Amino acid sequence: MVDEAGEGQRLDNFLMRLLKGVPKTHVYRVIRSGEVRVNKGRAGADTRLLIGDEVRVPPVRVAQRPADAPKAPPREFPVLLEDDHLLVIDKPAGVAVHGGSGVSFGVIEQLRQARPQARFLELVHRLDKETSGILLLAKKRSALTALQEQFRSRETGKTYAALVTGAWPAKLKVIDVALHKYLDAAGERRVRTVGDDHADGRRSVSLVKIVHSYEHYSLLDVTIKTGRTHQIRVHLADAGHPIVGDDKYGDFALNKQLARGEGLHGLRFERMFLHARRLAFDHPASGERVELQAALPAECATLLARLSEPH
Repeated sequence: MVDEAGEGQRLDNFLMRLLKGVPKTHVYRVIRSGEVRVNKGRAGADTRLLIGDEVRVPPVRVAQRPADAPKAPPREFPVLLEDDHLLVIDKPAGVAVHGGSGVSFGVIEQLRQARPQARFLELVHRLDKETSGILLLAKKRSALTALQEQFRSRETGKTYAALVTGAWPAKLKVIDVALHKYLDAAGERRVRTVGDDHADGRRSVSLVKIVHSYEHYSLLDVTIKTGRTHQIRVHLADAGHPIVGDDKYGDFALNKQLARGEGLHGLRFERMFLHARRLAFDHPASGERVELQAALPAECATLLARLSEPH
């Protein structure tokens, strides 16, 4: 029986959540074969479900959770805004937004454990594990749909604070360079810049503003017009100014020095300096424009205080 959590959801997405561990290809196979019934009738993958719909699913083998798999501990995060429709938190660096890819659990699993009474709680968008800052979650299916549509149609305003190596060129204010996702030799997800004519390239646009210049470093505000995987990290590194602490696209020798506290009067800096500091969107219920800010984490502010002004 479909409840509020499934209202308005596509049948394929509903089943993938219901049948965690079942390969996506198998889910589509049983839908196409007619073995999945909605209100006793055949239904397509794109069928939208309503409250009260009866969904019959054939017996399928679901991957069993290993007995020793760690259970997500309940955890709340600093709340920037919360009402009946949405929850906005300030995510710390080093915490994944969800489990998977070698991570047992993330923000969403921990929040669900901390809020067992919540009937619906879903991520509207994502942040890299290494990135801190504003993360938006929906508490109703209708809010999730409306907010995700705003992200898709680029009606949200997303600005990140990034500390990069070197002196950022003042004239470089717009980066419009296509990106392509691929797997490296170790099977790790990576992203690279490609030409506009690349068959698998996706147009990606970042707007860059210098906030402050330091000796050997630049603090930037980066507003993204497209939300590609690792977009800011790859765009800035491709321009010759990688983000401090970036373990995928950064200056690895410098990162090691900072982690050991060298050159910073003993201060150790062991994270990536990328922080989602501003998010603007239209409230899914009232339509009112909402703009939220998240202050720089203490470790980032402390690092800036240790940097020298340019000569």
